[in-house]
Amino acid sequence: MRRCLTQWTILAALAASMAPVLAQAANAPAPLADHHQHLFSPAIVAVVGLPPGSPSYLGAADIVGLLDQAGTRRAAVLSVAYMYGSPKRKIENEYDKVKAENDWTLSETEKFPGRLKAMCGVNPLKDYALAELARCAGEARFGRAIKLHFGNSDVEVDKPEHMAKLKQFFSAANGHGMGLIVHMRASISLKRPYGADQARVFLEQLMPLVPDVPVQLAHMAGTGPGYDDPPSDAAMAVMADAAAARDPRTRNLWFDVASVADAEIAPAHAAKLVERIRRAGVGRILYGTDAAVGTNLRPRQSWEAFSKLPLTPAELRTIATNVAPYLRQD
Repeated sequence: MRRCLTQWTILAALAASMAPVLAQAANAPAPLADHHQHLFSPAIVAVVGLPPGSPSYLGAADIVGLLDQAGTRRAAVLSVAYMYGSPKRKIENEYDKVKAENDWTLSETEKFPGRLKAMCGVNPLKDYALAELARCAGEARFGRAIKLHFGNSDVEVDKPEHMAKLKQFFSAANGHGMGLIVHMRASISLKRPYGADQARVFLEQLMPLVPDVPVQLAHMAGTGPGYDDPPSDAAMAVMADAAAARDPRTRNLWFDVASVADAEIAPAHAAKLVERIRRAGVGRILYGTDAAVGTNLRPRQSWEAFSKLPLTPAELRTIATNVAPYLRQD
């Protein structure tokens, strides 16, 4: 009898400990904005393909339908034009195609004014990168930020020649008043070095060049889905510690959580993710989903997964209502 009572006591304690999390998930407010969405034109799909089960291309109407299901009003649509600049591809008339993808993304988002905002994308190492930055900055219909993908573009901050181009690009972005949305995680497939050392280089050498514009680190300075990449966590720890210490270089630094909380995130990974979120400060955490292709969680399911993290209801509400400066300007 005593053994049965002990088992019931343990079960009751577990139920009690889970009750706040379950209630929190059930009552979590829908995020005001999704800061990390993508569209894929037929032209880019012909080059890069999409995972099995994906549509033939991904347009604005597809994204808006998913946002409606999630109860989310707005989204930043990050152009994937940088994919044309991946060094693993040889693309004829590459810059023309980069411009065309950015412009197609803009034309799609303009079908839903007030809901979607297009952000250009480019490989910052390309000779045409500064020209495309200036072109996008000069077109008022684009959002005031540009997407960089260090992994896809095979950027290595440890290489002096890469850092020289990055410094030019970051300085120019600040001059144009263009924020940066950066997938900082170096290439996994090519096994490029990444972790605390690279994060410190980014913080110490690049962040001082963009004092006037927001810088959003995608996927909590890592990648997704999930939060089980130790190098990414090491990089995020550097950034979170700097933010907690009120390092002036982090004054305009934001972090998006796109795809880092998947549906089956392990408790240890969830705890580590929450630790980094709190250390960085919930006021600078931006909700995001990632591309609605393949097995990626769609906006409603993604928010449900994120809302099950062991955050307090107040923390979750703060993240749900955070909106990046580049989405407040309309």
